[in-house]
Amino acid sequence: MNIFLAVLQRDLKLALRRRREVANPLVFFIIVVSLFPLGVSPDRELLSEIAPGVIWVTALLASLMSMDAIFRSDYDDGSLEQLLLLPGSKVLLVLAKVTAHWISIGLPLIIIAPVMALLLYFPAHAIVSLMVTLLISTPILSLLGAVGVALTLSLRTGGILSSLLILPFYIPVLIFSTMAISAATSNLPVMGYYALLGAFLIMSLILVPFAVVAALKVSHN
Repeated sequence: MNIFLAVLQRDLKLALRRRREVANPLVFFIIVVSLFPLGVSPDRELLSEIAPGVIWVTALLASLMSMDAIFRSDYDDGSLEQLLLLPGSKVLLVLAKVTAHWISIGLPLIIIAPVMALLLYFPAHAIVSLMVTLLISTPILSLLGAVGVALTLSLRTGGILSSLLILPFYIPVLIFSTMAISAATSNLPVMGYYALLGAFLIMSLILVPFAVVAALKVSHN
């Protein structure tokens, strides 16, 4: 746990120093969602209907934009190699870096999303469902993204390739999240969707860190 807390604190401090890298995905999210009423239609009913998909697809793309930051800067300056040489669990190290990424990118997205949803005439009674799906699913995006980034660290075009590698694994999360929000807007039961997303999150927390550690070892060989 000392390793986890130390790496988490270090990465959060670095994120504060690199405000531009943190802000870019958030600005992208705000701009894209804001442009939909202009580019599609200002019709209230249409925007309300497509709002779940718009919010979630944009959040997914914003998350993809920031994935390379999980390991790239540490890999380039050699500090990732030093971190991997530290005694203790490498799994906790990976979890700390992914947690720092989620706090700096995923958490602000969750906070901003309800405001942007209201711009698309998203029903107020379904805002809670939107936030719950983002709260459960954005950590999954960060965990899966870490695998793609770890596999492509040694490649110059790693950012593009990692996005192509992990995008198919994002699809189930996207589908069940949008279905949960759509059910909430129609006043239908949503607990089943929450349970599935929660199962995805638990499986990701258990399995993905080991895959990331193995991928990092491969990238350094």
